[in-house]
Amino acid sequence: MKYIAAIDQGTTSTRCIIFNHAGLPVGVSQKEHEQIYPGPGFVEHNPVEIFANTQGVLAEAISLAECVPGDIAAIGITNQRETTVVWNKKTGRPINNAIVWQDTRTAGICAVFAGQGGQNRYRTKTGLPLATYFSGPKIKWLLDNIPEARQRAEKGDLLFGNIDTWLIWNLTGAHVTDVTNASRTMLMNLGTLDWDEEILRDMDIPRVMLPKIVSSSEVYGKTREGIPVAGDLGDQQAALFGQTCFLPGEAKNTYGTGCFLLMNTGESSVCSKNGLLTTLGYKIGNRKPVFALEGSIAITGALVQWLRDNIGLIEKSADVETLAKTVDDNGGAYFVPAFSGLYAPYWKDSARGAIVGMTRFVNKGHIARAVLEATAYQTREVFDAMKVDSGVNLSSLKADGGMVGNELLMQFQSDILNVPVIRPKVPETTALGAAYAAGLAVGYWSDTDELRKNWSADRMWRPEMQAARRDALYRGWKKAVTRTFDWVE
Repeated sequence: MKYIAAIDQGTTSTRCIIFNHAGLPVGVSQKEHEQIYPGPGFVEHNPVEIFANTQGVLAEAISLAECVPGDIAAIGITNQRETTVVWNKKTGRPINNAIVWQDTRTAGICAVFAGQGGQNRYRTKTGLPLATYFSGPKIKWLLDNIPEARQRAEKGDLLFGNIDTWLIWNLTGAHVTDVTNASRTMLMNLGTLDWDEEILRDMDIPRVMLPKIVSSSEVYGKTREGIPVAGDLGDQQAALFGQTCFLPGEAKNTYGTGCFLLMNTGESSVCSKNGLLTTLGYKIGNRKPVFALEGSIAITGALVQWLRDNIGLIEKSADVETLAKTVDDNGGAYFVPAFSGLYAPYWKDSARGAIVGMTRFVNKGHIARAVLEATAYQTREVFDAMKVDSGVNLSSLKADGGMVGNELLMQFQSDILNVPVIRPKVPETTALGAAYAAGLAVGYWSDTDELRKNWSADRMWRPEMQAARRDALYRGWKKAVTRTFDWVE
């Protein structure tokens, strides 16, 4: 029997899941990697550690599935997007730790470019505002700050890649990235699906260091064991694909380190007027690309980790639900987790986190509840913006990711959105989407209709909150968000 392997390289861990033809996992291995904080606003990962973990979880997942490498028809890769690696082409050694998507060190670079042409200077070409989030400014920072990096890059000695490119290069030797990851660099033109020469000149980034842009589903090369690496999708686009959102207007929200709400807009790119991103959804082989609108939220699950690791209020992440259930509401407290500024729909790099509405009545249960509610409120802001931009009245929301096991959060999310929230039977749809892309490339699955048959719901939460209560809570949140603006001068 043949299987598909999916490597899901995320912000806090690397995981490999082996899927069978029904889209069900038969072997899973996962390993966390170090989070490196060299200074305020700096967030880094060690790319060498990440690739070593990738090799380890791939081998272990194959073993746990009771199969051998020859039983794997293809490997799909999905990755934390925007996280930037530059490495020596000859030695394969990175010139610096990877700069993670949450990192804000490029705020000065973005401010200079915005001062010359506004925050939306490149939006018509790239679908993105100028923000520290994206890879382009990170590349520029590395070339400007690592000794001799720019000269070496211009000579063709250095290569750039987001984590997908780094993994594929190490696995196969191919220097490629798919359209979804390329669309997160702020360097790719949405109209041509190629690197934009004007933006490269503005940021002084040599084209020779950039990977070839390819589709999300094709064979890029083979591993030493002869397994085709044939799928490549940024993590949120992979979840969109894994949730089988193949029709315009279908949407999903992934609850992970951050939260990412994507809606399929078909073969047309929709330029947002309400703080959302225009991005590539996926491209299957030679078919036309499919676009999406995205609302990106920086800190959701990461806030629970902060509560666990930095404050010590809980021992493990799952404990947050138990603690939150000790109270009936948030006690008037709101937690706005603007640790890396605010992403959609505000795009304010200068915002910082705040807990507001505190009184002597508030206890640790209220804080835990405010932590969970912050995810739902931020999703509501993006959900509302998406309805306005798209003209589509979203009647439900497909939910996936690590936080969907938190039933208190899922019920509150349904309440604050006033629509049903649906969890699929396979909640880790990010890995599943990468598997689907790889499987389509090698004929393991025939078409998207076959993939859609694999999807089924596990549970649905329906709204139970009264409208007056919903409106009052959301007004409190909006007031709380304004308190975080312009904290950094």
